Amino acid sequence: MDKLKIKISIADRVYPLTVDPSQEEGLRAASKKIDAMIKQFEENYAVRDKQDVLAMCALQFAAQAEQKQITTSAEAEETVIRLQQLDEKLGKLL
Repeated sequence: MDKLKIKISIADRVYPLTVDPSQEEGLRAASKKIDAMIKQFEENYAVRDKQDVLAMCALQFAAQAEQKQITTSAEAEETVIRLQQLDEKLGKLL
């Protein structure tokens, strides 16, 4: 598959990237989310420089990813318990 050369802008800086075409939409959406989050942090908090804002964005995204993983894990455990209960009920019926 041919690679695309794209330019992504984050925090008023342009980053040239070479990506698979399937990644382009996700990268552009992520860039927009980062820029929106930067704007929100700058408006709501006293930040000294872009490095502080980018660190806050990184923390926010990492926390969201971790929370999603925790939630997914809890849902998977609940699903396993339900399946075990169903298996027990079916075992009693057979």
